[in-house]
Amino acid sequence: MAIRLRRALASRGLLSLYGARYLSGISSLTSLISNPSVDELLRPNPRFNDGLGGFKSDFYFLDRRGFAKGKKQKEQNDGDTVQADVNIGPTVKSAATSQMEAAVIALSRELSKLRTGRASAGMLDHIMVEIGGVKMALNRVAVVSVIDAQTLSVTPYDPTSIKSVEHAIISSPLSINPTVDGQRIIAPIPRLTKENVQALCKVVAKSAEDVKQSIRRARQKAIDTIKKSASSMSKDDVKRLEKEVDEITKKFTKSADDMCKAKEKEISS
Repeated sequence: MAIRLRRALASRGLLSLYGARYLSGISSLTSLISNPSVDELLRPNPRFNDGLGGFKSDFYFLDRRGFAKGKKQKEQNDGDTVQADVNIGPTVKSAATSQMEAAVIALSRELSKLRTGRASAGMLDHIMVEIGGVKMALNRVAVVSVIDAQTLSVTPYDPTSIKSVEHAIISSPLSINPTVDGQRIIAPIPRLTKENVQALCKVVAKSAEDVKQSIRRARQKAIDTIKKSASSMSKDDVKRLEKEVDEITKKFTKSADDMCKAKEKEISS
């Protein structure tokens, strides 16, 4: 019983304390409202008829305007991001051109290695010469020049390597039997037989097909790149870029065909 009485008195004391604080707050609020500057602030707004509610309405109106402006600005920024197209045209065309050009250059090197019925300074370039245990291309260790339609002259930079150069020429698949003439080598080019001509023309045709495949692979790679970026481009731009890649492909394909036809004519003559 004593414990319950003690708890009741303690609760009444807390209520008294909270009541005093509450009354103190009411007193402070009353003095604040009686302040002329605060009274001016709470005076009814001409736009609204509900006193303090007018202030709330102004705040709500301004807040809504700010939200709408921010939302509109965000939508504009998002729209700018979507509309920003990346111009991949120059990069795609440059990459395709570089790959196709490399294929044609490789074809030119391969065709220069083929023996024809006429002497050519470049027909010995692929022959490897071993000097001091190091293998190097013949055109790096000697100067090759044309004496006449059927004869080449090979002059080594280092006269002491003339035997190594002669051995390399004899060991090549060109069927050339050179002779040493002082500090140079005379290499007669034998005429091709009908069988040799046919075999060499087949090699040229195979080389032409290989380079065309390389060109087609370069084209397909460019087209795939365009398709991957099609979502950020208009349909007209996609078609235009694909057409430009096709034109580049046709140009290099024609170049390879012309090169091979010229080589076949050189072999057959």
